[in-house]
Amino acid sequence: MLNDNIMKQKVSAYVVFLSVVAAIGGILFGYDTAVISGTTEIVKIQFGLSTGMEGWYVGCALIGSILGVLIAGMLSDFLGRKKTMLTAALMFSISAIGCAVCANFTQLVIYRIIGGVGIGIVSIVSPIYISEVSPARVRGTMVSFYQLFITIGFLLAYLVNFFILKGAALDSGDPGLGARMFNNEYWRGMLGCETIPDLLFLIVIFFIPESPRWLIVKGHDPRALAILRRIYASDSEAQAGLAETRESIAGEVKTEWKTMLEPGIRKAVLVGSAIAILGQFMGVNAVLYYGPKIFTDAGFSDPLFSTVLVGIVNMLTTVIALAIIDKVGRKNLVWWGVGGMIFCLLMIGLYFLPFTNLPNWFMLTFFLLYVFCTAISISAVVFVLLSEMYPNRVRGMAMSIAGFALWIGTYLIGQLTPWMLETLTPAGTFFLFAFMCLPYLWIMYRYVPDTTGKTLEEIEEYWKKR
Repeated sequence: MLNDNIMKQKVSAYVVFLSVVAAIGGILFGYDTAVISGTTEIVKIQFGLSTGMEGWYVGCALIGSILGVLIAGMLSDFLGRKKTMLTAALMFSISAIGCAVCANFTQLVIYRIIGGVGIGIVSIVSPIYISEVSPARVRGTMVSFYQLFITIGFLLAYLVNFFILKGAALDSGDPGLGARMFNNEYWRGMLGCETIPDLLFLIVIFFIPESPRWLIVKGHDPRALAILRRIYASDSEAQAGLAETRESIAGEVKTEWKTMLEPGIRKAVLVGSAIAILGQFMGVNAVLYYGPKIFTDAGFSDPLFSTVLVGIVNMLTTVIALAIIDKVGRKNLVWWGVGGMIFCLLMIGLYFLPFTNLPNWFMLTFFLLYVFCTAISISAVVFVLLSEMYPNRVRGMAMSIAGFALWIGTYLIGQLTPWMLETLTPAGTFFLFAFMCLPYLWIMYRYVPDTTGKTLEEIEEYWKKR
């Protein structure tokens, strides 16, 4: 019994290690996504951007993300999960260095798009890798590491923005690149600091093996079995995992696209795409991209500090979600979380109505509660569900489709939020976000199974029966 417990602890530590390494890609995802919030105003002023061009500056990286998710599935199915994550890490490096040294707005946009491609790739491949190296009993928790690391990336970006701005001498006459990065053109330093976590990601990727499920699909069973023996508590579990995966892919002789047109699989792809795109219209990314602008419009004297508070709540709540997602269940978290989001969005909208005259603490309280509800529900659940819902042979391609839908929604929000805040007013914008929560809840109730504790093969059988 003691030896069994020691073995389980070793296996658990190994699975955690693999998951954490893959999840570091989430730090880059989070940093690259959130750092833009601290740069929009100065970039808008420096380059004389209109409201539409401001939206393009924010949204251009999301165009890259859309391109990234389109190729991520094919790339990961061809190269393997590990090499594809390495490719994404290289793109982040090119983007961060390029943004720091770019000569004009056109170059800035190009390097942001390159970083966006990296975001799109890693948003698909890291959750796939984690789901494929994790036993079913802990898979939800392990995939949630990715979401946790995204929130760490958010917080890191907010802190970098806050401290760089506080230390910047905006009237510095030093023409050197270093002075420009951290003084009068401090947006260069904010974007360029992404190089530091990217270097960590580049190094640690070399210490993890390829996904055993991908190896089995490619016919490399001995290599896959060696990895499974390190993942599971016993050789019999490793052999069972190998046999189960072989069985799930044995009958799949069609091409990926033909397989995805089968009724059950087609429904899974459509449902996954629907929850991915709808989740973006519930206000999450509007907060991430335009948090300082929203706090400024609300009359806050230090909007970047308030944004740091958002990042702290987001990260701490994700830790809670990580601890309970396999116990409470995916759908239960969505019911309670989205219900809380609706209430908080209505209260934030109420604050912005001209006749209410509510204090700043009212808005900040419900804003942070909204972030709490979001982080513990849809933000924690979406990548877990998308990494679980599809068969082995089509998982890469199917996640690319769902990821494509997610990034289309994210791009639209990034592009349209300045227009909505100006045209619909902040109150109307937040009321719209609250309304968009309703179709999301209906789809989750009507079509999405609770995947808690089920193996990937059992989830595949559910969709085939449907």
